[in-house]
Amino acid sequence: MSNTTTGRQQSQGLAQQLLLFLGPLEQWLDDQIDRRLVRTFFLTLQAIVRFRHSRSGLLLSELGAHVLSPSHAPAGTKRLSNLLRSPRWSHTLLDRFLWRLADQALGRLEESGETALAIWDESVLEKPESIAVEGLCPVRSSKAARLKRIKPGFFNPPGGPPVFVPGLHWLTVMVSGMNGPPALAAMDWWTSRGRMASDRTTQKTSLLSRCAEGWGRRVVRLFDRGFAGAPWLTELSSHRLRFIMRWPARYHLVDALGSRAAWQITRGKRSQGHRQIRDFHRRQYRKTGILAVPVRHPQLDEEMWLVVSRPGKGRTPWYLLTNEPIASSDDAWRVVLSYARRWQIEMCYRACKTDLAMESPRLWFWENRLKLLLMVSLVYAFLLSLLTKETISLVQDLLRTWCHRTGKRYREAAIPLSRIRAALSSLWVAYPPVFPICQETPG
Repeated sequence: MSNTTTGRQQSQGLAQQLLLFLGPLEQWLDDQIDRRLVRTFFLTLQAIVRFRHSRSGLLLSELGAHVLSPSHAPAGTKRLSNLLRSPRWSHTLLDRFLWRLADQALGRLEESGETALAIWDESVLEKPESIAVEGLCPVRSSKAARLKRIKPGFFNPPGGPPVFVPGLHWLTVMVSGMNGPPALAAMDWWTSRGRMASDRTTQKTSLLSRCAEGWGRRVVRLFDRGFAGAPWLTELSSHRLRFIMRWPARYHLVDALGSRAAWQITRGKRSQGHRQIRDFHRRQYRKTGILAVPVRHPQLDEEMWLVVSRPGKGRTPWYLLTNEPIASSDDAWRVVLSYARRWQIEMCYRACKTDLAMESPRLWFWENRLKLLLMVSLVYAFLLSLLTKETISLVQDLLRTWCHRTGKRYREAAIPLSRIRAALSSLWVAYPPVFPICQETPG
């Protein structure tokens, strides 16, 4: 079999995977908008995969050349603009579809007997070059914070207070098991200015109510230190939800001796057990201790546990507050290993901001921007779906042919999502797939 035939088969096979993944979305769109706009929708998803550029990957003028062809870029841009401006559909349609995919992922986890985790985190979309775009508000720049860090061998880093730039606030929820790829459940963007103005508490409590109504106690929710405090604990308690939360060491909790900082409660107490935990960043095992003590919050009556993971000298301990029952050291280790899965959502933000260029759109209107961002979210969710056991052989063939890498480091490393996207982009540029829905019909 020739290489051309093999390439076309791979291209069509992955295109079929995309159509299977999207499932009923085609019918949902077909019921609301013109068939030509549905065709443009699927061509745009393909174009987002094909066009890789961290600074201009979502500019309409750039995507237009991939929706049709470089020689028909203005026509492609106009089609994409018509799709995003259409008042007959809204971003909530894509939001509901992502939630449906997360429900399906949760069902599969329950069938296999795995513990289901709902990972929460916050970030921002930074648009420092913009000021007049609808909905932008001041956000704390994480890029500026990284540039201000002192690096070995360099000197005189800029100081001063945090840097704020125009942008949007960003809230994400993912569903995951203890192993395997996560599933994207929700991505919400909000602003503190203009006619769409909201606030952090409203956005978080609204999404929590939605999660509580849909999933209840079927999942364990994971939160970083940004969620720590009495207001959020009160919300979780009112819905009677299971959670694991990273607790700041200086925040107070109540034990048998009264109200003290978390680090004071466990100071001087021996670890209840040790394990060799793999540090994937440094490629070594660390002897890690575990300690669990019963506590409660000074403003709440609910009994909770403070689980402390001690990774050894020179490493900062994890203080994890949970309402999961702790009857043995195995239960405490399960809390620690569950929280370690929170790293998946950090990888999500990294992929969306860099590889999928979510900070590059220059759309004026709020609704149009949300539509495009959620279309990119669909692409990210599709790439995650390629990491399952059912598609691993297909992905390995794709990487071997279209994104080959040499060296021990790449052979031993886990497959990065960006490499899968790069391989798929190269394949679809060389052999554009034929989607039945995207074929032009006469008349």
